[in-house]
Amino acid sequence: MAPAFGPINQRELVRCMRLLGFEGPFSGGKHPFMIKGDLTVTIPNPHRGDIGRSLLSRILRQADIAREDWESIS
Repeated sequence: MAPAFGPINQRELVRCMRLLGFEGPFSGGKHPFMIKGDLTVTIPNPHRGDIGRSLLSRILRQADIAREDWESIS
């Protein structure tokens, strides 16, 4: 099922990032991160609920993932 472009929990974010070719998450610094080639993307750990739309948007921009690609994950 394709994820909606909206609030998402960390576990689902990691699952979707793996489907898009990212490896990890790896621990390091204050937050875990995922890697795909030259890209390194920090994975936030929201202690109170889901990752919101604005933060998801920033993560996808950092990961060089188009919204259309995100919404077409199966």
